[in-house]
Amino acid sequence: METICLDLEKYKGQHILLLKFKYSPALIQLVRQLPGARWSQSYKAFYTDYCPGIEKQVELLFKQVALINRTEFDQKLSGLKNSPAETKQRLIGEETALKIEKFRNWMKSRRYSESTIGTYTDALKTFLKFYATKALEEINNEDIVQFNNQYILANKLSVSFQNQVVNAVKLFFRTIQNKMIDVDLIHRPKRGHPLPNVLSKEEIKKILEAHTNIKHKVMLSLIYACGLRRSELLNLKPNNIDSNRGLLIIKEAKGNKDRIAPVSDKMISMLREYYKVYKPLNWLFEGQNRGEKYTAESLQNVLKQALTKTKNTKPVTLHWLRHSYATHLLESGTDLRYIQELLGHKSSKTTEIYTHVSTKSIQKIKSPFDDL
Repeated sequence: METICLDLEKYKGQHILLLKFKYSPALIQLVRQLPGARWSQSYKAFYTDYCPGIEKQVELLFKQVALINRTEFDQKLSGLKNSPAETKQRLIGEETALKIEKFRNWMKSRRYSESTIGTYTDALKTFLKFYATKALEEINNEDIVQFNNQYILANKLSVSFQNQVVNAVKLFFRTIQNKMIDVDLIHRPKRGHPLPNVLSKEEIKKILEAHTNIKHKVMLSLIYACGLRRSELLNLKPNNIDSNRGLLIIKEAKGNKDRIAPVSDKMISMLREYYKVYKPLNWLFEGQNRGEKYTAESLQNVLKQALTKTKNTKPVTLHWLRHSYATHLLESGTDLRYIQELLGHKSSKTTEIYTHVSTKSIQKIKSPFDDL
């Protein structure tokens, strides 16, 4: 019988319950039944928000299929209860928890993406835990300002998370509480403008050729060849490839928009080779269980293994392949408007950021230093 080790950690100032176990599709399927369960790349484990009694729920869920090791969890929980600083930790009440679930269901009904639903729900929980002793009807703009100062800034959390909280709180109060929070009166942090990370064509070539497994090779190649987001690749179905027209049809991408991307003969040839070997049923890329979608965690591991094989020590993510695709298109002379369409960007301003990392024109500039 499998063993699941429970552990208690902190994430963004809140306690989370970690579930550590060896890879098992059956256990992963059960874990996803826990409310808000998701994968942590940092801890290399699944986790869910900690609240008193959640460990008993876990034990009940896995009672027939796994042994539960609570050693680390019980030690940290004991220290938590005896810590004066933590005795004041506030927990969400049952009524508030029901409203959060109602908010989650509202977003589902409006077809928000799973990523947005998870992000907004987590941000809202963090905010409402901070004001667990205050009635929802009494929360106002000033409370958000106070939360930003006493929680976000105090814990040195990111600008992105601060904006996520503001957006989630605004939407929650408008849709569930029927109360308007005027975010225009709240000082939003200024966003930074980091440049996208781009790899050279030589680095891309090494990464794409690192794997001998045809599935792994095709997945990474298709992300770069068509500038796909991770979710877009995983949501592809066999009939999304129109080999006769040389097109990839990307359905319900970010913002629920469909788009098309050209697929070269070289990529079509690789896809046909892959298809002959694996013969996917429902999804173009399936996991170990036939008919089930390949997981985001496994795809990230495919890239990680490629980086190890090529001895690339850069903190490369799958999105770097998409950034590199756009930059290399720009450097080869492709019009920015076409790149915008290929990437599925709503605004041209988003696409224009690649002009700042394209080296084609910059390298032609002669420094006045050379004339000295």
